[in-house]
Amino acid sequence: MRYVLLLLILQLCRPALGCDLDRIQSTSPASEEQLGALVVCLASPDPELRDQLAYTGLANLLRDHRPTVEQLEFLTGQLYKLLQQPDPAGVAHPFGILVLAEVARTDRIEAWMSPGQRQDLVDKACSYLEAISDYRGFDPQVGWRHGVAHGADLAMQLTLNPALSRAQQLQLMRAIAQQVAPGHAYHFGEPERLARPVLFIARRDELEQEDWQSWFAELADPAPLSNWGAVWQDADGLARRHNLRAFALEIYLNATLSEESGIQALEPRALELLRAIR
Repeated sequence: MRYVLLLLILQLCRPALGCDLDRIQSTSPASEEQLGALVVCLASPDPELRDQLAYTGLANLLRDHRPTVEQLEFLTGQLYKLLQQPDPAGVAHPFGILVLAEVARTDRIEAWMSPGQRQDLVDKACSYLEAISDYRGFDPQVGWRHGVAHGADLAMQLTLNPALSRAQQLQLMRAIAQQVAPGHAYHFGEPERLARPVLFIARRDELEQEDWQSWFAELADPAPLSNWGAVWQDADGLARRHNLRAFALEIYLNATLSEESGIQALEPRALELLRAIR
């Protein structure tokens, strides 16, 4: 009964939202027509339509009904176009990125991307993370936006791919660093999500220790403040310290519990970071 009511509501809302429910239901699964229609629905401010119909539908297609390479390429192109369009509600881009994480997962499970296509996806992930300025998370009416966490999820799927090069790992690390400690205090679990791709890169154990040293040193830099002691009189500085401490604790906890040598090697670096902002 609830599903019937949802379909009725979605039918009534469809003209205003630009989401064609008939087109989604009447076409064959994973066809270009259905994929394109579902991507359009990712921009809906209605969480029922966006989360439960569009995102869940695309995620299920990508996980349970392996599309062809042609269909995957079409979907990727549609998602790239979505990311280039205005996003006044602030939902289309985060959910487009989240679906791209599922696309990246398909390439991780069974490689289908060319090196150039994989680099394009790495570039999109990095550009998205570096440009985030909307830190809204959950809203009772609109649901989730969660751009930082979704960007981290895409980075995580990429870092799990054995085809990812050392240069691409470093590229993702630089992008992640841009969102570890912004002047907005996280409270929707972002530090944990940002830590995941970093931990998976560490587990690969392909970066040099100098790479890690430089990366953590950048995080520990208090600029534009002269030192971390000055944060107590600076609201943005306090938010940055809050975020950085949560991130460092997440890395430290995982490093102390891990049996992977690459992850274990992050323990002293996370501890040093915690001491720097104390």
